[in-house]
Amino acid sequence: MITPLDIENKKFSKQMMNGYSVEEVDDFLDDLSVDYAKVYKELTEVKNRVEELENDLTKYKTIEGTLQNTLLMAQSTAEEVKNVAKQQAEQIIQEAKSSAQSSVDQLNQEITSKQQELEEVKKKFDMYKAKMESLLISQLELIKDINKD
Repeated sequence: MITPLDIENKKFSKQMMNGYSVEEVDDFLDDLSVDYAKVYKELTEVKNRVEELENDLTKYKTIEGTLQNTLLMAQSTAEEVKNVAKQQAEQIIQEAKSSAQSSVDQLNQEITSKQQELEEVKKKFDMYKAKMESLLISQLELIKDINKD
């Protein structure tokens, strides 16, 4: 690419006849050099700005990727926490059921034991009652025998 300095320093060979006016060519080259310098400077600034924007874009894409990864990790962690909580809830329910069943079984055993004790007491009462009846009958017989005499 031709630089403004190249245009400014360009020299033309002079011809003896039918040549261009050196002063007009120099004036034109001066004007061209100024305009070209402006365009060249603008182009350089635009290139620099494009480079900055591309760098920013790269940076933002990196940030976006990081955010996406973070979001995925957060979703994964949330799902994992949810699964762990569900497992813990199921375990607590199982333990509660097991404990309740154990309590029910223990109470059933106690009821059975108390029913057996009640049956034994009833049997003992019936035996005691029978003995008392027998004793009373024998005492009554003795009293009757004494009254006969």
